[in-house]
Amino acid sequence: MPRPPASGPSSPRGVTVAAVGPGPVATEFYAKTGAAYEAQMIARTLLDRIGQPEDIADAVAFLAGDQGRWITGQAILVAGGMRV
Repeated sequence: MPRPPASGPSSPRGVTVAAVGPGPVATEFYAKTGAAYEAQMIARTLLDRIGQPEDIADAVAFLAGDQGRWITGQAILVAGGMRV
């Protein structure tokens, strides 16, 4: 299995690289999409709700903090179990 480039030369310096892939999140931009679109997105999530900015922030804080020190070269989906 190929190694992600982000986990290569920077690792000896203690640098980790991870990405957060958010699902639908209640923001000003998202509010403009309308109630029908929101209902469609809610129906596609296992948690039956639209994400809040805090949901994404918690994942970012986890990855950036000590608890995420062993996670590198990964993309973490924070989407409430969204189904495609």
